[in-house]
Amino acid sequence: MQPLDVVGVRLEMPSNQPVVLLREVGSSRYLPIWIGTSEATAIAFAQEGVAPPRPLTHDLIRDLLEAFGEDLTEVRITHLDDGVFHASLIFASGTEVSARPSDAIALALRTGSPVLADDDLLAEAGVEIEETADEGPGQEDEVEKFREFLDHVSPEDFDTSS
Repeated sequence: MQPLDVVGVRLEMPSNQPVVLLREVGSSRYLPIWIGTSEATAIAFAQEGVAPPRPLTHDLIRDLLEAFGEDLTEVRITHLDDGVFHASLIFASGTEVSARPSDAIALALRTGSPVLADDDLLAEAGVEIEETADEGPGQEDEVEKFREFLDHVSPEDFDTSS
């Protein structure tokens, strides 16, 4: 398992399909995951520190975990099956719960839990985006590279059925 940073959420054009981009820590390898609109909003709200007047679903789940004294220790993006990513929530009690990666990421951002990806998954679906010599590891540079990447990629590029 490799630790990932959540770079951000963007819309892939021309389909307007949201994509969350994860970057392997200390690497130029990225993992793009196409997600739903509500999950994209939940991830973006968490990254921007937006506190809605009433809890959204992921806020409610975080609050329930706190109320029941359960800690989310990590989120694992585990595998890709027929073009669909799978994830697991790992709790301090040892309980493991299957989840969609988008929901797992939204919850991890709210609880401060690390997001990890399976090594084989990164080898299969990860994309290398090389930095040029004058680029630094700043967030703005990563977002710009993400935008350029999205301009030239489609979900079919990750079809593993062949």
